[in-house]
Amino acid sequence: QVQLVESGGGLVQPGGSLRLSCAASGFTLDYYVLGWFRRAPGKLREGVSCVGSGGGRTYYTDSVEGRFTISRDDARNTVYLQMNDVKPEDTGVYYCGAVAGQNAEAKCLPSLVRFWGQGTQVTVSS
Repeated sequence: QVQLVESGGGLVQPGGSLRLSCAASGFTLDYYVLGWFRRAPGKLREGVSCVGSGGGRTYYTDSVEGRFTISRDDARNTVYLQMNDVKPEDTGVYYCGAVAGQNAEAKCLPSLVRFWGQGTQVTVSS
């Protein structure tokens, strides 16, 4: 049974940090790009950051470039999103997703996600 389980969301002040984790099981991670997607209030779900197999290639949407860092530990079947210098516009539900293939940039699209986690809420507010 495929499962993606996110953790680490919560309330954080602007300028603060948060680390999201996603534990994957039930499929072979080697064949998948893993990523984080978010649904901000009133907006469509978007790809925030994705990482290819082995962690070598990454993609970040422009708004988080330089502030967020994605990493994956295939030995632990886990993908992380380190969020630094968070801003109110980072607020939303963050979903972990798995996309078949290897090109992190080309695959970081919600429409391509094969497996989804249940989501974790991130709220940036003072």
